[in-house]
Amino acid sequence: MTHKTKGIVLRTIKYGETSIIASVYTELFGIQSYIVKGVRQAVKKGAGKSIFFQPAAILDMVVYKNEFKNLQFIKEYEWSFLYENVLFDVVKNTVAMYVVEMLQHALKQPEASPELYYLAEDTLKQLDKGNTVLTANLPLYFTLQLGGELGFRIQGEYSQSTSIVDLYEGQFVKEVPTHSYYLDALAAKATSEFLSINFYNDLETISVNRPVRRELILAYQNYIALHVQDFGEIKSLPILQEILS
Repeated sequence: MTHKTKGIVLRTIKYGETSIIASVYTELFGIQSYIVKGVRQAVKKGAGKSIFFQPAAILDMVVYKNEFKNLQFIKEYEWSFLYENVLFDVVKNTVAMYVVEMLQHALKQPEASPELYYLAEDTLKQLDKGNTVLTANLPLYFTLQLGGELGFRIQGEYSQSTSIVDLYEGQFVKEVPTHSYYLDALAAKATSEFLSINFYNDLETISVNRPVRRELILAYQNYIALHVQDFGEIKSLPILQEILS
């Protein structure tokens, strides 16, 4: 049985002489693994097809779904969204790879979550057209929203009486906790700002200096890791910390 679904390519590995296995985060089925035949052919018929399966590519697909198999097949695929900048701009591409890697590590079961899928898709689309400030703030916003969609949104807001973010408990608190997973001062205030925005364009109004940004992206990634079993290491994180001002 075939289904139409959108999907974000997460990674690919070679399969046989001319094919690949693609891990794709789909709107209908969550993370799925697909055999895609013939995309690595040197002949003219297969030339150029591999570009559809670059990490972060957003596709419209017709796929086969067999509940009893781990590997599925893609019948048809085409661009759902054509990037203008993400695949070619070093900074934007690094942010996109971070988004893709966070999805790979955070999603442990192949379960559909349309809200989370569209968070990821919208984040990548906004990244493509966003200015420098939005691009720098986007991974921070996405990581916080990812936690919310997974069921552990940080509760509360910054105030004089709740000026600490307890990342272990996931809330703003009055006193410094006994563990080391917390944010205070400028980092706590910025976290409250990121949690309160309503539109992506609002990210352009949040000013965060480089040291605080580095502190935040590491803290938010740790926050996800505290709540997702066997989360693992995000390899793109050091690069992201280095390139974002």
